[in-house]
Amino acid sequence: MSSSQRRIPKYRHYKPKNLGVVRLDGRDIYLGKNDSAESWEKYHRLIAEWLAGNGTCTEFSANGNSNQFDECMVNHLLLAYMKFAQTYYVRDGEPTREIDGIRDSLRPLRKLFGRTAAKDFGPLRLKAVRQHMIDVQNLCRTEINKRIGRIKRFFSWAVSEELIPAAVSHGLQTVKGLRKGRTAARESEPVKPVPDEHIDALLPYLPAQVAGMVNLQRLTGMRPGEVVIIRLSDIDTSQDVWIYEVPRHKNDWRGHERIVAIGPQGQEVLQPFLDRQEDEFLFSPREAFEWRLARREICFKKQRKTPVYPSELRARESAKKTRRNRRRRRSTGDHYDSRSYWRALDYAFKKAAAEGNELARWFPNQLRHSRATELRKKYGVEGSRVSLGHAKVESTQIYAEKDVALAIQIALETG
Repeated sequence: MSSSQRRIPKYRHYKPKNLGVVRLDGRDIYLGKNDSAESWEKYHRLIAEWLAGNGTCTEFSANGNSNQFDECMVNHLLLAYMKFAQTYYVRDGEPTREIDGIRDSLRPLRKLFGRTAAKDFGPLRLKAVRQHMIDVQNLCRTEINKRIGRIKRFFSWAVSEELIPAAVSHGLQTVKGLRKGRTAARESEPVKPVPDEHIDALLPYLPAQVAGMVNLQRLTGMRPGEVVIIRLSDIDTSQDVWIYEVPRHKNDWRGHERIVAIGPQGQEVLQPFLDRQEDEFLFSPREAFEWRLARREICFKKQRKTPVYPSELRARESAKKTRRNRRRRRSTGDHYDSRSYWRALDYAFKKAAAEGNELARWFPNQLRHSRATELRKKYGVEGSRVSLGHAKVESTQIYAEKDVALAIQIALETG
């Protein structure tokens, strides 16, 4: 909720002592003699700080007084930080997946030290949280380092809001990330390329929409989150090689552009899905759902050995309509996201297993690694980098034109 929409606490008169008072964060703050210039000045200052702090009152933070620090527990900070995160980590008006990452990272902190005074949280306690992630949650080393990094950012934010002493955040920065081979934390399995035969074996179990995403990702090396949001309005089809300007991608918050060159083979994959409006997504989960229903009906008819009576047919049609409406109501929308894309593949693997065909499992991100491996062998590290959109912050502008030219050449020859 924006500051203009948030309800502003009112200046009130505390008659027993003839004092001005305002209630913030569930607590009354006395402002001085009622209706005096000093009390109104303090009221306006507190309201301004309260709005700037996303609903957190800095009157309860430190202002050089250690007694005020004593009142602030870790749980208090967590509540205030989640309010901030839900307004900061937003894209197109919707919260990003970073919110889930923050929530997962802070959960063991709340469990172990929620009622601890925030000013007393130091490096040894952070290490205790990290050990909990190793022993109890059994997280891999790289994931633990990510989550500890989020906890450090949480305390840095609290310092910036003057909710805890700066020494707390400074002390936590001395806790370094876990190093490979020097910790009891397990290592994650590396993401490996997926063989072409494993991909081809799954395609017959996929609806055309998901198979199209798989084949396009296979040819271009796009991230899963980039292929699911492709629209006709984002593709320049005026040249031999089509250029897809990804509207939302991993590094767009840094101001980077993401250009994907789509060659003749990729264009052939997209052809069946170009009968869309300019602003419609090419790969529709609703169409995939209709395909699954039709396939289920075909399988039923093949397995049926007795005739279908009219009454049974009417009952089946009614049940199918009810099921379709229920699925549509809980549909995620007019396009896939990274998670629903993965679930569609998982459904296909289970369907293949139910038919007695156990397939080797793979994930959408492995398609990107397959493309990277292929390009690196043929065009070297630079060719792989420009085609997959890998870039360093300091060299993004330097390599921009060169990246597009080389990516177009690669797409023309192989994609």
